[in-house]
Formats: sequence, C-alpha cells, structure tokens
Amino acid sequence: MHLSEIAAPAPDKPAVVTADGGRVLTYGELDRRSRQVSRLLASLGVQTGDHVALLLTNEPEYFEVAWGAQRRGTYWTPVNWHLTADEARYIVRDCGARVLFASPETAAVAALVAAEDPGLAVFVTGSSPLGSYEAAIAAQSTEPIDNEVDGAVAFYSSGTTGRPKGIKPKHEFPPFGSPATLPMLMSAVFGFGPDSMYLCPAPLYHAAPNNFSLGTHRLGGTVVLMDRFDPAGCLRAIEAHRVSHVQFVPTHFVRMLRLPDAQRLAFDVSSLRTVVHAAAPCPADVKRQMIEWLGPCLVEYYAGSEANGITIIDSTDWLAHPGSVGRSLGTAVHIVGDDGAELPAGEDGLIYFESQPFEYLGDPAKTASALDDRGWSTLGDIGHVDAEGYLYLSDRRTDLIISGGVNIYPAEIEEALISHPAVDDVAVIGVPDPEMGQQVLAIVQLTEQEAASADLAAELIEHCRARLASFKCPRSVEFVVELPRLPTGKLLRRQLRAERSGQARSAVASAAAASNASQSAKPGVPR
Repeated sequence: MHLSEIAAPAPDKPAVVTADGGRVLTYGELDRRSRQVSRLLASLGVQTGDHVALLLTNEPEYFEVAWGAQRRGTYWTPVNWHLTADEARYIVRDCGARVLFASPETAAVAALVAAEDPGLAVFVTGSSPLGSYEAAIAAQSTEPIDNEVDGAVAFYSSGTTGRPKGIKPKHEFPPFGSPATLPMLMSAVFGFGPDSMYLCPAPLYHAAPNNFSLGTHRLGGTVVLMDRFDPAGCLRAIEAHRVSHVQFVPTHFVRMLRLPDAQRLAFDVSSLRTVVHAAAPCPADVKRQMIEWLGPCLVEYYAGSEANGITIIDSTDWLAHPGSVGRSLGTAVHIVGDDGAELPAGEDGLIYFESQPFEYLGDPAKTASALDDRGWSTLGDIGHVDAEGYLYLSDRRTDLIISGGVNIYPAEIEEALISHPAVDDVAVIGVPDPEMGQQVLAIVQLTEQEAASADLAAELIEHCRARLASFKCPRSVEFVVELPRLPTGKLLRRQLRAERSGQARSAVASAAAASNASQSAKPGVPR
C-alpha cells in the first residue's frame, strides 16, 4: 500500500492511462512526481494537518497532486470545477487551504479566488501567470522523504442551508502506506487487485471516483481516466483497455442503454468483472436491463461522503430483493422514528448507522444534528429494512435533488430566486426525469400574478445562472398563486413533490424548459 513499494518492482507499469490512450502516467513517475509535490508543499510551510485544495479536472496531474498532498500528511479537498468563483472561494476559505492547484480550464476561477486571498499559493498545470505547476515541482528533489505520514481527503457535502460543509474525517495521521479500510473493502468485496483496470468515467471531485481511483493505486492496479462521460466512448474504453472494474451512476446506465442495440452490442465488454453503482436510486427496470446485458456483475452500495456506514448488494441478491440497496456491512443499521425509538421491520424512518461519528468542519450544530444520544449517526435519509435486514430507501435527504448522480440542494437556488424582484415566494424540488433521475423545478409565487409568462420563466432561469453553477439551475419554472405552508411558515415540500410526481407540467414550464434545453446541457451530468 506504500506507493514507493508498489512502484519499485514495476516502475513502468501504468498507474493512469487516459481513455483515449493519449497519456500514460507510470507508477515510477507517479511516485517521483508526488514526492516533488510533497516537497513543494513543505517548502511553502505546509505542515501535517494543514489543508490544500484541488480545483483540477480529470487529468493525470490530479493524481500527482493528490498523492503528494496525501504523503505530506495534509487534509486535501477536491473542489467541483463547475462552481462559480464565489462558490469555489467559499470552500477554499472555509477549509483554510494554504495552496490551490488548478487546471488550465479552471485557471480563471482560481485567479478570482486568489485575488481576494493574497496569502493563497496557486499553481496551474498549464501555462498561467498564476504560477506554473511544472516549474514549481521541477525545482524540487525527487529523493525519498523520511517519516512520511498519511493525509486524508476532506470532501464537502452541502447541507440544508445550501452552503457546503466540510466533512473532517477522524484521522490519526499514521505512517504513509498504512493499511486503509477502503482498499481492503475493494479487494474483499469488489475483487480489486494488482491486475485491475478500473475505468473512472466521472469527475474526480466526487467522493466515489476519487476514492476508488486512489484505492486502485493502493492495490497496484491501473486507472483508466475519462475526461467526461460519453456512452459510446465509455464502451470503447472498456473494449480497448480490457477494463475489469468500473463505477457508474444510474444516468450512465440510461445513456448506454439508449444507444442503438447494433452500436451498443458491437462493443466487447466481456472483460468486465465488477460493475459498481451508487450515488442515486436506480430504476428497477433499468437495473434489470443492465443485468440482462452485462450479466450478474452489478454490485450496488449505499453510503455517503461522511463514511459512517455502507450497505452492499450484488446482482443475485438484488433480483431476490428488487429495489433494495443491500445489507449493512460491518456496522449495524437502525431505523428510527420521530420519537427517537427504533422502528420494526417494514416501517419507514430515519436511517442511522451504529458507527464512529464524523464531524462537519466548523459546524458543531450540523454535526450534533447528525448524531443521537446513542452515538448513532445519520445522513438524513429515510427508509426501512425488511425482515432479513435488507435496506430500502424511501427518500434521499428529504429536500435533496439527485440529478445524474449529483447532489443539488434547493436552499441556495431558492436564495438566488428570491432575490429577483418578481418573486414573492419560491420552492425548489426535484421532479422525475427518465434520463437524469430528477431535474430541478422551481415553483414560484409572484408578487404580481399577472406577470406569469414563458419569458419571465426564462428570465428567472437566467437570473440563477448569473449566480450559481449551471448544473444547479432550474430546468423549468412553474407559477402558482400560493405555496403551501403551515401557520409556522414551514414549507410543505413533500406535498409539492407528491402533487407533481408523474404529472405533466404546465405549458409555461414546458416552454421554459424547452428554451433552457436549447441553451445548455442538462444539470448534474457527470463530466
């Protein structure tokens, strides 16, 4: 599990290869260049337990930086490259990052972030006046480093306020290369090993692609890296690189299944041994089609970036328990009612794991809300277990919208919309979408009802785009006379979802959606 020990006997073995085959990063290069990154951080005064941030696209340099930050003993935070400068700046400041690594595609955002934080060191993997990554690491020694300790990735997960919250792992900074839980799980449950060819088709700023990619390296396998998902390109990569393991979200399934059969079935995908999927509920008919196509190699898990628990189910068990996300692995799962009492099998309640608590960085109130007096922790999801202990999800973090496997939180969208002078009240919900799972719908109560029109709907969407990353913005707008609220002011969001589930939207909403779709890609698409 020590990178240098993996590289020593096979320095020319590919650690990363781009899906098109255009670039290869060997284990010898990854080991050497990550040592240089670690020495660069040390030269900047970065100490064990300090933070660095990665605003990097899916490129081989991502792994050099990640492993360099890891072996320097830092907390390192991947930042979504689709965020606006204000959104990215918040995360960089909130985690206290001392160094920011960026790509040519994200250099403009990095420059805006750095402009308001002159103490932040910035390095760009391409040419940039901000600071050359290549020049910076070239100046560092490649010699082995004494007494290295393992750092930890610190992801950000949005909360009900809409502001992202850092998830600070419980970490003791052991010697670099110490055994880690995820690689052992990947080996024991998913069959990863030194011969694995793992295809990463999703952004590395997400927890699962990041963790599975670095876990592949800890086990001595090769990561096949896509810069963005394309269904035919994905199948082409599986065939060309003889991919053995891959991780998808349900949207990937839908897009591959929508390829013409003659095209889809022409690719040789017989090398696949394990197809992992997670991040969003998978429609039962879609999963059945995938099993029929690829065979019983699908393995689904349910977990969060908080790493407080995990359930797993293979294809055989799923066919016997359709819709389940499996049984808990290694830690007990409990379903709890509103009164805090544990519920019997078959009854919906809040899902808790009996596990080591986690901490939301700088937010003790949010941390406390995720724990009960027994020390159990929850992600805020609703579900039930059957008599055999199989978990079924009923709702994912009640307000959360999951589009294409990407989490979207209504509160920050509502905050953007309420600033428009035409908006008196607003609710943002997810509505069913056959491809993305869900899409964002804004339900708007206007200050002047007569102003409702397709033009105003389009204007409100553009208003959001000026303030938020495009994947968060509504794809449609519906106008209502009054939103349902309790006398306390609490919004009846579940009622709104129930009323619109499976229903056709109004002509105004459809017109707005059509206008919007002509201007940009759908939200939440893993790229």
